[in-house]
Amino acid sequence: MHNRVRELRARDRLSQSDLAQLIGASRQTIALIERGDYSPSVVLAIKIAHVFKVQVEDIFLLDEEELGHD
Repeated sequence: MHNRVRELRARDRLSQSDLAQLIGASRQTIALIERGDYSPSVVLAIKIAHVFKVQVEDIFLLDEEELGHD
């Protein structure tokens, strides 16, 4: 899964710590999500989308293999 968290954070001039505080997570969790080492829960993904005022699908994108397409 790819994500645009880092890009959207930069757009809104938020640090990892700022975003973490807004969604009730740790800075380390944000770093792991941005690196693609952690897939957030649905609740966390929705909270992130709410902060950036976009749809979840605008942030988190599945790879073709994950979609089941050849």
